[in-house]
Amino acid sequence: MSYFLWIEDFASQTGGEDIAYNVLGGIIEPEKLSGDKKKLRSALKTEGVFIELNFGNGLDFIQNRLSDIDFIILDMNLPAYSGSLPNANVLKILEKWHGYKSSNVIDEDLLGQSTKELQDIAGYHLYTQLIFNLGFPENHILFCSNHGSDLASIKKAFTDAKIELPIIYTKDSSDDKEKVQTWVKNCYENPYSRLRRGIVEGSRYISKLIEEKQLTTNELRFNDFIKKPEKEVGLDEMRDYVLVLEKFFPLREPRDFDKAALYKLFIRTLSHEWEAADPEKLRGLSWIMKNLRNWVSHNSSLFSSVDEKLLAYLFMINLRLIFDFDSKAQSYETILLALFPDALTEQLFKDKAKNDLLKPDIAKAYLDLKNKVLDEKGNDGVKISDGFYFNELANNIQQSNSPLKDDKQLFSELLYQMFWLTTSKPYVGTRNQKKTLEIKFNDFKYLEKPYIEALARHIYHCSFSPMSNP
Repeated sequence: MSYFLWIEDFASQTGGEDIAYNVLGGIIEPEKLSGDKKKLRSALKTEGVFIELNFGNGLDFIQNRLSDIDFIILDMNLPAYSGSLPNANVLKILEKWHGYKSSNVIDEDLLGQSTKELQDIAGYHLYTQLIFNLGFPENHILFCSNHGSDLASIKKAFTDAKIELPIIYTKDSSDDKEKVQTWVKNCYENPYSRLRRGIVEGSRYISKLIEEKQLTTNELRFNDFIKKPEKEVGLDEMRDYVLVLEKFFPLREPRDFDKAALYKLFIRTLSHEWEAADPEKLRGLSWIMKNLRNWVSHNSSLFSSVDEKLLAYLFMINLRLIFDFDSKAQSYETILLALFPDALTEQLFKDKAKNDLLKPDIAKAYLDLKNKVLDEKGNDGVKISDGFYFNELANNIQQSNSPLKDDKQLFSELLYQMFWLTTSKPYVGTRNQKKTLEIKFNDFKYLEKPYIEALARHIYHCSFSPMSNP
């Protein structure tokens, strides 16, 4: 999901339910949009929608918490403030633009007149603060009005300031309602925005655990993969590392060419710490990040056209490998997992895991890669080493002169498949009375940890192509 700030007073006879549905009905179930505005404010926060009910509180939010959200929905006409008197922020606007003069004795008539003027163009003030003072992207703002009659004052404010009037939708218009819901849905599901928000929230989550001392050096799992003590990292280094990740992606979505370069640079930054990891100390999923680091260092063009799904997957794997924290799926992981809409249902995945129905997919992925390597060995002029473990086979392709080393789609799929093949590792077993050798795969308990189960069922279709799952 993407996060929204919605500045709205819910001036409605129903208490706000109709307004909430007209705006958010395309992304949130109707039963969650019921109740008065206080209940809505509380309930929608868990859905990534932060509501402020007046101009003053909205202004405070955008000046102090703008990094907490991705998109903004603005009402035109808003109460200037809550309570009996304006705070310093609102008072400054009243004095600068609406003729109010502060004094030891409050002039209630003048305050009321100035407040009414502000209320009529509250959306204009918020918009100009966002665009001109804070550099917020114009296409991340949706202007709404409860009634068409509200628009005269706001249009005049823009005209007088010689600022182009943005599109303003009327929430009680059936035509505009559909456009509003479409805009909100497109923003909510935008892959770049979802990826960015998930990475921001994940990085903040780790920073908070460190600040609150819930993560100590003992929970810094990354050092388990370091052989030389002098190369071990400390919490201060890791705090700086996640801060870099948090700030990495700009709010404004780059153009496709720039975004591709940015994504490749993110992979390089994300995997940088794994340069220090020693192959002798690696186990399980850590091979994903170590191989990723090697590949992006020696063949960066391999990652010149990756998508948001792969970055989300690698980010989640990386944080779980570096830090030891709660095994349940965290809220930032839920945001990132939403990038995989074709996930297996919980019940279907449990059935596959309990009935050993994942093994055929895992075995086929292994044999497909093994055969690719063997086929390449048989081609004249190709120098490639065989191997036994999946990560070894994949890495051998990268170290060879085979044209497969530049197959972007293949290596994206291999990174997903390594999740399964470094957990359900191959081993040589025997079968029948003649003790015929056979490659088998370790039983891994994919249902034991909630985050592993969630990740596994979401990346299943990225790992195993439909052709291998008739």
